[in-house]
Amino acid sequence: MVQVGGGPDAATAAGPGSDSYSVMIARAWALVPVLRERASRTEDLRRLPPETERDLHDAGLFRILQPRRVGGSELDYVALVDCADALGQGDASVSWNFANLASHHWMLAMFAPEAQNAVWGKDPDTLIASSFIFPAGRARKVDGGYILSGHWPFSSGVEACEWNMLASIVASDDEADGVEYRLFLLNKLDYSVKDTWNATGLRGTGSNDVQVTDAFVPEHMTVAVADLAGGPTPGGIVNPNALYALPVFSLFPYVLSGVGLGNAQACLDDYVEIARHRASTYNRAKIGDLQSTQIKIAEASAKTDAARLIMRTNCIDVLADARRGHIPNMAAKTKLRRDGAFAVNLCTDAVSLLFTASGARSLFTSGTLQRQFRDAHAVNSHLAFNFDAAGTNYGRVVLGLPSENLTL
Repeated sequence: MVQVGGGPDAATAAGPGSDSYSVMIARAWALVPVLRERASRTEDLRRLPPETERDLHDAGLFRILQPRRVGGSELDYVALVDCADALGQGDASVSWNFANLASHHWMLAMFAPEAQNAVWGKDPDTLIASSFIFPAGRARKVDGGYILSGHWPFSSGVEACEWNMLASIVASDDEADGVEYRLFLLNKLDYSVKDTWNATGLRGTGSNDVQVTDAFVPEHMTVAVADLAGGPTPGGIVNPNALYALPVFSLFPYVLSGVGLGNAQACLDDYVEIARHRASTYNRAKIGDLQSTQIKIAEASAKTDAARLIMRTNCIDVLADARRGHIPNMAAKTKLRRDGAFAVNLCTDAVSLLFTASGARSLFTSGTLQRQFRDAHAVNSHLAFNFDAAGTNYGRVVLGLPSENLTL
């Protein structure tokens, strides 16, 4: 595979641990060929094959953002984008589950130490799923914790997970006192999984539904969204790295943006490789000699390169700010959301451009292009990449209006 844009050089990673960063990036790249070979089977299973999950475990990739004190790599946040970018060049479904599940180790480090011990004390390799759709749940405060109920969609990789982070609204009976957004950490014994994932794109992610009925969740197994807005967190007492003081939901798009990036890069590289050798079906003209082909390569590569620059720069800069003790204001937070959505939209545009340029060849299910197209649009359908929503909120804040995103 000839790479037109390519991933970042290891030297561009910010902060300490560059050797570990280089190792993890190399391990992610080493998996790309086998992920491509397994892609059809992954789609047929509608979840990651057990051997793929084992490969990710053996490589230590799920634990790149986990604290070193429990055996994780504790890499800088940009490593999540870079590893997802690499894995996405093999299979977007694998990259999606990797990024989701790896990010939950990062988030768990911000929970109270008792919650961290409950999970990592039993097995630091354990996987944690999630669904951050707050209106899907309802919780009420009781002595010592909360009673939680709800039905959450899109819990990616849930079948392989021992735990789940579920978002819910906490309200009084009449909601007169307002509502609170909170995350709840539940063991798999406290929820049931509904096999609902029959999707057009990201078919191999196993993003099934989760149902909870009147589960008691101890106080220490929950965290308020307000405590994840940047700065000190309940887990900071044992995890002092600035990595665990980042604004979680401001960075929400960057958890998964590398997936769209890697998928777009693979699509571009495949297109270039085919254009080097393919002749037109109708007049036998060499496709690579056509100016239209050359322009499309230039446009798709520009969009992909620009997306990578936006994603990486923002992740590096926000951690540098956190190391200085700076908490971004609302304008900066909405800009992070705006940029994250915009960058992935660029990736989707690049794939769509190349899909159209490929003509009838793109229609064959035996090829990778149709999967890359479906996966690109599945990634883009995530709310974090809805530019209308992110752009509207950014515009509101710039104009002096309050943010409509209650998670920021």
